[in-house]
Amino acid sequence: MTIHRIRLSKMQKLINVLAVASAAVSVAVVGSGLYVYVNRTSIIDGVKSQIMESVTGSLGGLGGMGEGSLPLGTPDLAPPADSAAVPPVGGGLGVSNF
Repeated sequence: MTIHRIRLSKMQKLINVLAVASAAVSVAVVGSGLYVYVNRTSIIDGVKSQIMESVTGSLGGLGGMGEGSLPLGTPDLAPPADSAAVPPVGGGLGVSNF
């Protein structure tokens, strides 16, 4: 009878340890979810600012739009005069329309 009680006691200790560990994990998950829910606006604002910094940083000199850094309407963007003419709309590849 004593051996049976010892085994039961060891098994009960193991079950108790697993129950405490499970409770700790559950509390951690609920706590972190609550923290994210309460601070969601500041987290979103922080992520937005990081994204904007990375996007404007990757543009190089194009980050200052209002400073006249973009050459708008410059003649070097126009096609050269000796380029081929654009085919008329509906002209296609010379296939007749049915």
